[in-house]
Amino acid sequence: MAYALMGSDRWTAALQMMRPANIVTAWADILVGVSVTGCISTSVVFNNPQTSWMSLLYLLIATTGLYGGGVVFNDVFDAELDAIERPERPIPSGRASVRFGVVLGSSLLVLGIVAAMQVSWVSGTIAFSIALLALFYDAIGKHHPLIGPLNMGCCRGGNWLLGVSIISPMVLTHWPIALIPILYIAAITAISRGEVQGGDRRTGVIAIGLLGLVSLGLVSLGEYQTHYQLLFMLPFGLLWGYWVFPAFIQATRNPEALLIRNAVRIGIIALIALDSAIVAGFSHWIYGLLVLALMPFSQLLAKQFSVT
Repeated sequence: MAYALMGSDRWTAALQMMRPANIVTAWADILVGVSVTGCISTSVVFNNPQTSWMSLLYLLIATTGLYGGGVVFNDVFDAELDAIERPERPIPSGRASVRFGVVLGSSLLVLGIVAAMQVSWVSGTIAFSIALLALFYDAIGKHHPLIGPLNMGCCRGGNWLLGVSIISPMVLTHWPIALIPILYIAAITAISRGEVQGGDRRTGVIAIGLLGLVSLGLVSLGEYQTHYQLLFMLPFGLLWGYWVFPAFIQATRNPEALLIRNAVRIGIIALIALDSAIVAGFSHWIYGLLVLALMPFSQLLAKQFSVT
């Protein structure tokens, strides 16, 4: 399995717990938020004097720490359950201890908050909120059929807003953009409930319905922002739909654990395609391609490290 391919030392186990392929999708989220602010134009990158490359770097570091810390604590809280259902994971397999997971996860979350604070207090506040949401999900939220998907969606929506906070006043005016990742992650989280023992079709139907709302959101952004270019977004949006909808439909028709895990994996990696569509719409198709270029990197990492 992917868990065992990279060796058995403690730091390899740490990387496995951090889900590197997923972190790449979080980077793409930050680029979405930055593009929404209008900081990226066809000819100039960061054409707003309030922004800089260092701000972007700090936000990328912040999302790395927040996402990595959140999924590490997922393994910490699930240590006993994973000993039964996923014994190959680092903690139940003995390649990492619960204590090591707590230290690693805490360090990453603190790193994320501190890095965000270097941009603004608004960025730091959003980062702190994401950390709390992630911990709540790991400890409590994921065990609730309604709160869990919404909780995880809010984490990803917060990540988009973290990118928007590169110009902090725009968070107040652009916060509705976060509804798109909230719906999308809610769909993935909902269908993922059957990734161990299988699921049921009703959950799959709900997830597909949420994907439909995400599609509607992609098209409707033109009504929300006048500088949103639907024609630039459309090819990337269609590519995202081409990857995601067939996998979710297949998992709904035949809700076996293997097909559900495949749908979850595709859904997570395809976040980059969704992000590229938004970036293209708010900036230019060239920047959409640059974001989409993160997908092969994420897929490569997904072959070596677990995604779910």
